Amino acid sequence: MLHTSPSQPKTLGADLRALRKARGLTLADTAALLERSVGWLSQVERDKSEPSISDLRNIAQCLGVPLSMLFGHDSVPAIEQGYIVRSATRRPMGSNDEGLIEELLSPDLTDDFEMVHSTFQPHSRLRNLISRPTQEVGYLMSGSLDLTIGNRTFTATKGDSFRIRGESYRWANPYDEPAVAIWVIAPPVY
Repeated sequence: MLHTSPSQPKTLGADLRALRKARGLTLADTAALLERSVGWLSQVERDKSEPSISDLRNIAQCLGVPLSMLFGHDSVPAIEQGYIVRSATRRPMGSNDEGLIEELLSPDLTDDFEMVHSTFQPHSRLRNLISRPTQEVGYLMSGSLDLTIGNRTFTATKGDSFRIRGESYRWANPYDEPAVAIWVIAPPVY
C-alpha cells in the first residue's frame, strides 16, 4: 500500500499511481497502453513531469476514469490538501450515462478506500451487473434504492445501509425522487 505522511500533500501523480495499482497494472503495462516510455510515466507519477492535456485524456481512458477526475488538485489551498474536501470542489466521477452522479468525498485516491457521494436520478437504473474485487458499504441519506446483490433483491430507504463483498450487483431507482448515498469502496476503483 502507498502511504504518505499527513503533512505531504496528495498530488495528481499519487492519484495516478493509486489508480494504476488498483487496476493491477504495472508501470510497463500502462506505459505500453499509452505508447509512452516507462521512464516518462514514472516521472509523471512522481510529479517530476507534467502530462499534457492529450496525455491526461489517454491516461483517463486507459484507467477507465473521466478526465475531470484527474483535475482538482490545484484548486485546493495547500494547507487543506489531503485533509479537507469542500463541497464546491468535489471531483466528479463516472459518466452520468445511466442517471448516476458521483463525486469523490475522499481528498484523494491514496488511501486503502475511497468515499463517494452518489446521486441516483429518478427512474434510472444500472443496465448491466457490476462485479469487482472490492468490499463496498453504502448508506442511503435520502430516497429509496432497489439493489440486487448476488441473487438477492432488496429495497433500501433513507437511513438504511448495505454491504457488497465482491458479489455482482446492480441498482435501480424506479421512484419519483432522487436517492442519495454515501458509498465507501475498498480498494479504490476510481
